[in-house]
Amino acid sequence: MKEATEKPYNNLPVLPPKLEKIETVKVLRQLVKSSVALAELKGLAPTLPNPSILLNAVILKEARASSEIENVITTQDKLYQALSAKGIEPDPATKEVLRYREAVLFGFNFIKQKGFLNTNAIISIQKILEENNAGIRKLPGTALRNASTSKVIYTPPDNYDTLLKLMKNLEEYLNEQDDVSPLIKMAVQHYQFESIHPFYDGNGRTGRIINILHLILNDLLESPILYLSEYIIKNKTDYYRLLQEVRAKNKWEDWILYVLRGVEQTALETTAQIKSIQKLFISTLEKIKKEAPKAYDKELIEILFEYPYCKTEILTSRLNISRITASKYLKQLERIHVVKSKQIWKETLYINTKLFDLLKN
Repeated sequence: MKEATEKPYNNLPVLPPKLEKIETVKVLRQLVKSSVALAELKGLAPTLPNPSILLNAVILKEARASSEIENVITTQDKLYQALSAKGIEPDPATKEVLRYREAVLFGFNFIKQKGFLNTNAIISIQKILEENNAGIRKLPGTALRNASTSKVIYTPPDNYDTLLKLMKNLEEYLNEQDDVSPLIKMAVQHYQFESIHPFYDGNGRTGRIINILHLILNDLLESPILYLSEYIIKNKTDYYRLLQEVRAKNKWEDWILYVLRGVEQTALETTAQIKSIQKLFISTLEKIKKEAPKAYDKELIEILFEYPYCKTEILTSRLNISRITASKYLKQLERIHVVKSKQIWKETLYINTKLFDLLKN
């Protein structure tokens, strides 16, 4: 006889859950702290000399960590090299993480243009991640297993029509404007998406991309700069346990608190990182002005922060200067230890080492 966890959850309840289950006193108290932290991050991000500095860094960091949850491992160094240097073939793990970056940017551009997120867009995000056209699952046999014991811990719905109905319900929930906080709704929709598990592969990463897009859709952030995957990595056991407790016991409170605390903690960490970037930018400006005045150009320094791995082609394109002039500027900056050169195949990259070290943490 099959255990309950081995039976497809074709009667997964549709959204929304009962209000009293998700708006408890504890949840509402934590919601205040999470909302304040997120609002501070949203307000501070535009004060950077160039918002792309954080956007590029956080997307890559989130891509690496989100993929790490799925045991796809690469390094920040390999990612920046792959984006900056031509002529080198990234390893499979690095390629996969870069696809995550591409998927985030696709989703971000989609909701900016359309003002909503639908099932077709979610399928497109998963398609970019996995490089296949499999779409919504049509065949049974998908089950989530304990990584150590291989025991089935959850079997998602396996009826194709049921999956379509559940995704349609999720789409309506994502785009509906109501009185429930978008942060609480983010926790609810993430649970639902992971429980529907609509794809053969890439559900975890797709779900984490939907989280950040949900915050942007609801004007809680301007761009995908909240980095939640590291929080999930650090609290992975709780993540899976609390998801399962909602399924098995309808225990929403602890799951929502887990997500809200993750938002608060991550927002505070990203805010601190923005302040560190601002401080480094100002000190770099002052250093170049004093020690290499001929290379002093605010836009050039912004480029070094937007592209921690810079090269002459970027400067020639952005500053409309010759290759010789661009090379001269970068060599002057290397002499005063603002950047450090690194030969990658036939190209020379100039690494903003202090910024790179800051973005790694």
